[in-house]
Amino acid sequence: MSREILEAVREIEKEKGIETNTLVHALEDALLAAYKKTPGAARHAQVDLDDRGDFRVWAVELPPDLEERLIEEAREKALTELEEAEEASGERSHTLISDDDLDIDWDQVPPDQMNRTDVTPENFGRIAAQTAKQVIQQRIREAERAMMYDEYVDRVTEVVTGIVQQAGDRNNILVDLGKVEALLPRSEQVDGERYEQGSRIKAVITEVRSGTKGPQVILSRRDPELIKTLFELEVPEIADGLVEIRGVAREPGYRSKIAV
Repeated sequence: MSREILEAVREIEKEKGIETNTLVHALEDALLAAYKKTPGAARHAQVDLDDRGDFRVWAVELPPDLEERLIEEAREKALTELEEAEEASGERSHTLISDDDLDIDWDQVPPDQMNRTDVTPENFGRIAAQTAKQVIQQRIREAERAMMYDEYVDRVTEVVTGIVQQAGDRNNILVDLGKVEALLPRSEQVDGERYEQGSRIKAVITEVRSGTKGPQVILSRRDPELIKTLFELEVPEIADGLVEIRGVAREPGYRSKIAV
């Protein structure tokens, strides 16, 4: 069963640049979560990929004092992460943390302190196949979003050309840049300009935010960098470096001044 999964993982590494170990660890984590939902699941368990290419589930027993210490450390870590998430969002999550949901740091456990028993369910092959498909698809999407973010975050201050996709609401102008849809906020629009759906516009990338659905690119038609770039495109002496723009002052929609 898992031979096919491993072959798919290695192929994805070649095509998408996602390391095999990254995908295998993600699969192990997802399969462990699936196992914990089965009736009678062991309190502490691990999922490993064995030499035959099959995933095995191991129930783990620990000395009571070591178990207590590891659970306490895991609880403190989970609480800290929850507090940081609440602080970042500005909202209380009201999440209850159960000891059964805590992730023990197995790197702190000496091998001779663990008693492992194979408890792999009979139908685990089917579960692994279904889970593998979901995890691989998810990781591919995450990798593509990360690559897209890296591409556009390096283009901040760059002038780009896009096609207006949605212009009905002046507060939210959507602009198609080819690979992503960018947002031209009301505060970055020029008074008096009309943005017709399907029209081409030039704008400056001022910010790139990481989002769950991909990077959110923020554009500006008011940024002085737009005028500077347009002059570089239209005036050969500036493009050739014979004349240097030292500064730009704008009253968007009215006048612009440049110092050379």
